[in-house]
Amino acid sequence: MAFRGSVKPFVNFNAKHDADVLRKAMKGIGTDEDAILMLLAARSNNQRQEIKAAYKKAHGKDLVKDLRSELGGKLEDLIVALMAPPAIYDANELHKAIKGVGTEDQVLIEILASRTCDEIKDIIKAYKKEHGGKLEKDIMGDTSGHYQRLLVILVQANREEGVDESRVEKDAKELFAAGEEKFGTDEDKFINILGNRSAEHLRKVFDAYKKIAGCDIEESIKDECTGNLEALLLAVVKCAKSVPAYFAEILRESMRRAGTDDETLIRAMVSRSERDMLDVRAIYKKKYGESLYSTIQEDTDGDYQKALLYLCGGND
Repeated sequence: MAFRGSVKPFVNFNAKHDADVLRKAMKGIGTDEDAILMLLAARSNNQRQEIKAAYKKAHGKDLVKDLRSELGGKLEDLIVALMAPPAIYDANELHKAIKGVGTEDQVLIEILASRTCDEIKDIIKAYKKEHGGKLEKDIMGDTSGHYQRLLVILVQANREEGVDESRVEKDAKELFAAGEEKFGTDEDKFINILGNRSAEHLRKVFDAYKKIAGCDIEESIKDECTGNLEALLLAVVKCAKSVPAYFAEILRESMRRAGTDDETLIRAMVSRSERDMLDVRAIYKKKYGESLYSTIQEDTDGDYQKALLYLCGGND
């Protein structure tokens, strides 16, 4: 598979040199934000971990603590997010979402619907290590109903692989019968099929569903479900169709609603920068008729904007 991220490992990488540049940018009066964001946005996550270690070895200080005390506001949030290894970053976001005042369901939905099985397994390990608890148990304590049950299925990170041709038609019919046909949706069927089949299999099921139902499965979900369950089912369907398209939509909504949702914007830009940002950008441009780069330019400002544009990696 070709690499589809916008942030690649820096070629002539020298962790000690980078650590010294960062120390210099933070030492004395005033902070050189430019030097910090240009350097860190142009290093891969693995390289940032090496810089952290080199910084402590050379200066006896914690790089992330220093960045926190020198930077402020949204730029600080973005840079600190870049410094965490991906699984730990996701684990921390989930922990914050569950343990904060009121559950931030949008965060649970976005992360658990979009990450691969391997990524979710790493997140569970990181969650236990960082927060001493079990992710599944914490989710169960904070959610209920079919919404809770689908989240728990996703946390099992045990999706089937490949396409089972003999089951495509059957699954489509079951989904149709569960939703459209009878009064009162049979959510069990929905969560079992959407939670356990592979993305390739589900894409075929959705095509078959459309032929039977005469509409997209998303339309049926919107008609039949509400609240968090509706949001989670829609996210799972969208991610089965295309994860980059899902994030193009998340990014669009984070900026194009009244007031920018910076937490979501940061999370999406950081987490896709080394995964599929190039695909996100291409789909964004096609779908919305303007580049992701230009939307970020219009919607943000200052050093924070500059850092986001680095992560975006180019104008389309």
